[in-house]
Amino acid sequence: MKVSNKITVIGGSGFVGTNLCQTLADRQIPFEIIDIKQSQRFPEKCKIGDVRDLQSLREAITGDVVVNLAAVHRDDIRDKTEYVRTNVDGAENVAKVCSEKNIRKIVFTSSVAVYGFAEPGTDEAGAINPFNEYGKTKYQAEEKLRAWNSSGDNELIIVRPTVIFGEGNRGNVYNLLRQIASGNFVMVGSGKNRKSMAYIGNIVAFLEKCIEAERKYAVFNYVDTPDLDMNTLVCQVRKVLKGKDSVGLRLPQWIGVILGYAADGFTSLTGKKLPLSSIRVKKFCSSTAFESAKEELDGFTPPFALQEGIDRTLKSEFISPNPKREIFFTE
Repeated sequence: MKVSNKITVIGGSGFVGTNLCQTLADRQIPFEIIDIKQSQRFPEKCKIGDVRDLQSLREAITGDVVVNLAAVHRDDIRDKTEYVRTNVDGAENVAKVCSEKNIRKIVFTSSVAVYGFAEPGTDEAGAINPFNEYGKTKYQAEEKLRAWNSSGDNELIIVRPTVIFGEGNRGNVYNLLRQIASGNFVMVGSGKNRKSMAYIGNIVAFLEKCIEAERKYAVFNYVDTPDLDMNTLVCQVRKVLKGKDSVGLRLPQWIGVILGYAADGFTSLTGKKLPLSSIRVKKFCSSTAFESAKEELDGFTPPFALQEGIDRTLKSEFISPNPKREIFFTE
């Protein structure tokens, strides 16, 4: 990548975007942020824009390479059209503006959710079988961008990360760690299911490599290996935080599912969101173990081992927390 290239980071005020922009800033690479909310770390680089609003993108995008991180991804979005408007229509709007402004490269973060409840070891050639609106619309967004990529000399790299965690992120991995730290965690199921994860320091390094790489078209899963099964992960965290090398209390999966459906009913009747749901129980008990060809991108090597990422997160969040650190709420 030419240092003179300016990088447009759409969704750059979020967790991944802020960390990516920090890397760009450290390397003195020009960048701009386009987001529906102000960037706390880089307010002077941020323009308020919305992928759902084509004109706002026309006015905001001035870069040479676009990294599109914008997405609706939570499980509890009631208006399902929001997934289409942001994920699908938003991707199409980005492609339109890139065509209008002769921007030839897009790096797009999709998700392993496009595979649905896939067989362990699913790689980039895996069957597309999403089970929720997020996965469905992420794949539809990919299709919009592939249509853009097919014309002229356009370059497209699609990255399908697994669940991302790290310092300052308030997503599913943090919620698990917090439950263990509080002593309120209960293992549901056998715990033999494997969970792929991606540490923020590694996903940012990979996105940086994607920006630099010259590829007409490529798709990469992003997974930090080796995968851990839930028993191993929980035992490791409990040992660090509690000094106990065990998973603690355990419930059979069928009981957890019943409790999840009961929580769904309560939410449906009252409109009050609970931390428990049937889909969360099913996701917790399923294996999400993917393979990635990330090393094929110019010999990419993650800068952090997965265990190092876990240890850094535990230290930052629970052992030596910094109350002034920026926090990002995701799922």
